[in-house]
Amino acid sequence: MLIDTYDRVATDLRVSLTDRCNLRCTYCMPEEGLQWLAKPDLLSDDEIVRLVRVAVTQLGIEEVRFTGGEPLLRPGLVSIVEQCAALTPRPKMSLTTNGIGLKRTAAALKAAGLDRVNVSLDTLRADVFKTLTRRDRHHDVLAGLEAARDAGLTPVKVNTVLMPGLNGDEAPDLLAWAVEHGYELRFIEQMPLDAQHGWKRDGMITAGDILTSLRTRFTLTAEGDGERGSAPAERWLVDGGPHRVGVIASVTRPFCRACDRTRLTADGQVRTCLFAREETDLRGALRSGAPDEEIARIWRLAMWGKKAGSGLDDPSFLQPDRPMSAIGG
Repeated sequence: MLIDTYDRVATDLRVSLTDRCNLRCTYCMPEEGLQWLAKPDLLSDDEIVRLVRVAVTQLGIEEVRFTGGEPLLRPGLVSIVEQCAALTPRPKMSLTTNGIGLKRTAAALKAAGLDRVNVSLDTLRADVFKTLTRRDRHHDVLAGLEAARDAGLTPVKVNTVLMPGLNGDEAPDLLAWAVEHGYELRFIEQMPLDAQHGWKRDGMITAGDILTSLRTRFTLTAEGDGERGSAPAERWLVDGGPHRVGVIASVTRPFCRACDRTRLTADGQVRTCLFAREETDLRGALRSGAPDEEIARIWRLAMWGKKAGSGLDDPSFLQPDRPMSAIGG
């Protein structure tokens, strides 16, 4: 079990497979990209599978989410999913992706054992997408979403960040589109994830702003805390259901008290929180020949030191020094 001093138990593992990405989203990284991790620093496929096995069989992990960077850039992704699906007990497995490579990989990922996907899409307008991502790939994301739905990687969840002056007016249109296509839309408050430290709390589009905009066109009925559990998204039934929309208010309504996550970076470090400044090295233990029991002990100790909150609700919060691409969302 991965328990901390606040009696929170981590059952959800986020695994960053790479720090690389084929987009250059303005709220994530500079146009020229970042200094990528050297290949020897990255966990190998076998090392990733071993750490997932330790987490599932010894530490009580029930769900595994593969992230990046962009996880579809990982050549061994399908094999990693297949090997993790063979574990006993079998974890639920999902993938967070920008969707560009999903058209060619969705069917293979489903066959390997992946259960569902979260796809990032911030706009329905191709010109705005190009401005936000610095790439002309909007059509590829739409095709990837369709491929994921057709392959049965459902529910297909769409993650959207709204920013003033760019896509801040699109909330109702995005929800209407998601309902039409059978996707579950989730709005995420913009967080300080950019390596260039350009995020500003002032002017941020909040969860309250998003809900006000959606209610100009839809009737929203709150699901309630009983349905939410430890999930980060507050969810509403749209026009009485069955479609739902979620809002993740990481900044204005933090959900740290119910957090059940542990994170593994692309270079084998345990992170207790997306915004933690401390990391615990598992790669070194792996490569020095440590047995699974020792790796599990190190992981438990790391999680025991998890802090009460992320600090995002503190107006004086300072962004982490390390780029988020290797940490995973």
